[in-house]
Amino acid sequence: MGTFEVLNTLLVKLFNDILDIEEKALITEEFRDISVTDMHIIEHIGIGEPKTMSTISKSLGVTMGTLTIGINGLVKKGYVERNRSEKDRRIVYASLTRKGFAAFKHHMNFHKAMINSVMEDLSEEEAAILTKTFVRLEDFFGQWTHNANNDDSE
Repeated sequence: MGTFEVLNTLLVKLFNDILDIEEKALITEEFRDISVTDMHIIEHIGIGEPKTMSTISKSLGVTMGTLTIGINGLVKKGYVERNRSEKDRRIVYASLTRKGFAAFKHHMNFHKAMINSVMEDLSEEEAAILTKTFVRLEDFFGQWTHNANNDDSE
């Protein structure tokens, strides 16, 4: 097999494996009541200051309606709490509860283990090349997303 075929096979397999393995690794007995999508909402809320719903929807690339549905479920399950701004009641903030913080830490530990495994035997030069490669891949996907969004608006 040539380089193109090997890279194509590896990338397709990696994308599929990451989705499958992430689901199995993240949704443990402790967090069986949430999905990988829920876990990504939790990740985007983060552990810092509460974030506005619009900030979270933009960072996830979803509509406010889609985010609201996800947040509603996470509030009911005890992972997230919502509060309205005292200054402007139209602004809604989301933050993690203790349970949400535990889920966040669990998710970050999976990602740390994944990155540590990839970086374990790489030299600084190899790590820089790998990073540059993934930045290019992300740029490629970003161009596709941008073009798809522009095609939708025509």
